[in-house]
Amino acid sequence: MAIVIDSTSARAPRHPEKQARPDSPILPKPPWLRVRAPGSAGYSETRRIVKTHGLVTVCEEAACPNIGECWSQSHATMMIMGETCTRACAFCNVATGLPGPLDPTEPRRVGEAVALMGLKHVVITSVDRDDLPDGGAAHFAATVGAIRAAAPRATIEILTPDFLRKPVAAAEAVIDSGPDVFNHNLETAPRLYLSIRPGARYYHSLRLLERVKERKPRMFTKSGLMVGLGEAKEEVMQVMDDMRSAGVDFITIGQYLQPSRKHAPIDRFVTPEEFAALETIARAKGFLMVSASPLTRSSHHAGEDFARLREAREALPITKA
Repeated sequence: MAIVIDSTSARAPRHPEKQARPDSPILPKPPWLRVRAPGSAGYSETRRIVKTHGLVTVCEEAACPNIGECWSQSHATMMIMGETCTRACAFCNVATGLPGPLDPTEPRRVGEAVALMGLKHVVITSVDRDDLPDGGAAHFAATVGAIRAAAPRATIEILTPDFLRKPVAAAEAVIDSGPDVFNHNLETAPRLYLSIRPGARYYHSLRLLERVKERKPRMFTKSGLMVGLGEAKEEVMQVMDDMRSAGVDFITIGQYLQPSRKHAPIDRFVTPEEFAALETIARAKGFLMVSASPLTRSSHHAGEDFARLREAREALPITKA
């Protein structure tokens, strides 16, 4: 479940950059991307908690295909720093514009929500906040600290912005807050950044992941990419190599799904057999954990994957310095 702890009073309108894009046809989904409508008792209970506490969910707004499964198991990905992003990535359905000020009570409220729901593993993500001097780094760090205080037994995974054009100390503050997993998604091949992720820089994102390992060698790092945007298989393998060079432990690979006609079109639907082949390649390249399937998302099964990731590292042979 992805929960937004809202720090703004109203949702900002979609960014003109997205509205100005030409319409692209939305392709019908193949059979392997069709999921059952949610309706389990667990799903209903999670929905009740969300509505009772006035929370907003990314799952609902993004129409995530995994909502039924995740909500039935009370999985949570909390999005902090508001609902309005300062970027206009061609794949993303989050509203873009000028965000409101940060809510200083938000870290505490996130911690309380984690404790209330009894979460064993929580994922914290956010919008990009290019408007803030530190990109929201201090707020991110405060949120990790608040969760540690309210739910000390929960493990924490963060999915961060890139902190582009911010002081190096900004990213370091988030690293030093001590999450169990530091995740930052590269999203796609560098050739496609100008059209898909124009506000970001591929090698800056790669360097951020590398810096985590330099500063905290034992901290798990994670990154993900979407396929079906027009990338070549060789480009996907090169991204894998780049991630391994940066010391990334865990890779997620999932099918891009077009949110609307104003978003980047789907080039093709990658088959389950192709995903299985990508998983085999990724494991051969040395990733400790790989999740590659049409429905894979960054936080899907994050708690179970973290447990397996930790077991995989513990199983590695001990080498003497």
